[in-house]
Parts: sequence; structure tokens; C-alpha cells
Amino acid sequence: MADAASFQFSGQRFTVEYRLSGTEAEARTKAASVCNDQTVEAPDKIIPAGMIREQILGRVERFTSAAGSSLAAISYPIELLGQDCAQLLNVLFGISSLRPGIRVERLEIPEAAVQAKDWPGPRFGRNGLRDLVGTPVRPLVCGVLKLLGLSPTALADLAYQFALGGLDIIKDDQGLADQPFCPFEERVARCAEAVAKANQETGRHCLYLAHVTGRWETMKQQALYAKRAGAGGLLVCPGLAGFDALRDLALDDAIALPILSHPALLGSFVTQADSGIAPTVLFGQLPRLAGADASLYPIYHAGFPVTRDDCRAIAKACGESWGHLKPIFPTAAGRMGFERVLEMCEFYGQDLLFIVGSSIQQHRAGLVKACRLFMDEVARSTQQAAPK
Repeated sequence: MADAASFQFSGQRFTVEYRLSGTEAEARTKAASVCNDQTVEAPDKIIPAGMIREQILGRVERFTSAAGSSLAAISYPIELLGQDCAQLLNVLFGISSLRPGIRVERLEIPEAAVQAKDWPGPRFGRNGLRDLVGTPVRPLVCGVLKLLGLSPTALADLAYQFALGGLDIIKDDQGLADQPFCPFEERVARCAEAVAKANQETGRHCLYLAHVTGRWETMKQQALYAKRAGAGGLLVCPGLAGFDALRDLALDDAIALPILSHPALLGSFVTQADSGIAPTVLFGQLPRLAGADASLYPIYHAGFPVTRDDCRAIAKACGESWGHLKPIFPTAAGRMGFERVLEMCEFYGQDLLFIVGSSIQQHRAGLVKACRLFMDEVARSTQQAAPK
């Protein structure tokens, strides 16, 4: 078996940009630690000359210093990238995540290194999801089935009303799993049937997304059942189930359903400006690379630690050119009401997925009418926000 001394490295490298807190001298010391920790994780004196030191060890490619923090772009050989999200995340931030004052800001993988056979990415992407719901333009709108504690019958009634009101997508709330008061199979079957009934009445193509969770074998079986039952897509929480679980569901031709990624449990990575993983990476680049067709995250000014600049950067990561990886939908979520629709359309443009849940259920006109009014507001705001 060849070791690093005899292995022929390609010379291609991918880069991770880190924010390092402290003075410039402290930041440079941290950069050197990251180079070591994220690769060999060993004292410098035992790292031999030759291929390990020259190829495997992280390499500082750029370093810029500012008041209080610095940015260091550190490259690694693409041979360390692997073919799964676990290995990518380990190289990205494995040991360094244990140290204070280090934050992942940006992932830069050359397009040539993101091979379709290893990283196929989103199966549908923006255009594919638009084709499925029959909406070529304007933002899409997704309703959330709340509240946890409702029976499958009650949730199915909500799904029917959402679909009758003209929404494009309806998803399970992330709290819905396989609880004894709301069994997975019964809930999914009833909700899928309710949405299909509404589609027959409206002539639309609303999709119902079932939340699949648990151990990998359970998730796979749930996804297969959801497809047989008529669900139009899946909700997956990679912070709970793993980014590779999302990736494997997206890859499975027997499932072949669009996937909405949910940020449950990932929030603590983005709450501090000097540690963790930037929202751009966590809610933009990683879900897209893993195969999500839309990424859910909170909008700015909604009570969550996500800024306007964060949202702009996430949206860019969801849509910018990245080899063969299809663009995916960013979202506007977090108690989204009528009053912010125009603002969101002006901020994001038409490639956006609105998430509406508990707020719209409180509308005095009733849920079906409220959904129709919301869809009218989206259409009106899209037109008003369009470049003149």
C-alpha cells in the first residue's frame, strides 16, 4: 500500500478561509495551528521532509489582517477532500472547532475538483423545483404544518387548506417525527392524500414534503414510504441526521424527490462572529454540495443571529456558478408576514422560497383566504420589485 511518500499527488488544492481573532501575531500563530490541526495534527518536529510536509500539511495561501481579527486562506490537497461530507467537514473544521477564536468563513473548491460522479449535488435545483410545481417565475411559497401535538387528521386538514389556498409547497414541521400521537406513516399518507385532493380541485401542483429523520435505515425506509404514499419531496435536518444522510437521499434513484434542508441544531455554529461556521457555508455551500434543492434558514431582523449581509451571502452561495452544481433556492423564514413580502422580493429577487407557518394561521380571514391573499401579495410584490 502506497503512503504519502510514494503517492503521486495531483497538485490541485481546495481552500478554506478562516477568520482568526486576536492581534496579527496571534492570528498568524492560529493559522499555523490550523494548517497542522486540520491535517497531520502532530508536533512539527516529527513531520518529515518531503511529501507529507510539502503536500498534505495545510498551506497559508493568503493572509490579511484588520483590527481585532485576520483572514487566512488555507489550502489542502484535494486528495483529502474525499467523497463524502464527513471527510470534508473533518478537514474543514474538525480539530480546529475545539479552539476559540477560529471561524470558517468560506469554502473554495475548484470546479474541476467537484466531480459529478462524487458530488452530483442537487437533483432538481431551482429550475427543476419550479418545473415540479409549475411556476416558472416569481418566488415560491411553502406552508408549514404546525402545531406539534395535532393528530394526523388535523394536520392533513391544514395541508388541504394550504394547498387549496394556492401555496406551491407544504412541509412537515421539523418537530414532526414518528410520535405515538402522530405516527409517521399515517401522517404522511393523510397529508399526501389531502394535498392531492386539493390539487385536483385547483389544477395546481402543490408538493407535500415529509420530514424523514432517525437512524439512516429508518430515514431511507421513511423516504421510500413517503414516495409510495404520494409525497412530493422530503424535509431533512442535516444537523440532526448528518449531511451525508441528506446526500445519500438525494443520490438515491429509487427516491428521486426534491429535498429541503432545515437548520435544526446548526444554530450554535453561527451565533458568534469569531467562532463556528459562517452562515454562507453552513446554510449555502454545504447544503448545495450535499444535494439539497432549497436551504431553509432564518431571515434577518427576525430574532435570530443572522444579519442582512449573512442573508445576501447565503443567497449568493445558493445561486453562484459552481461547476455542474445546480443553483438552489434560498429562503425567507422566521414568522414571515405580509408586511415583509415586498422587502424580501426587493432583497432576493424572484428566486426565493417564502416559508409561512403560524403567523398566517392567525389571519382573521381564515387560512384558505389568507393563503390566497399572501399569494396575491407575492405576485404584486414580484412585479413591483422587478428591475425597470
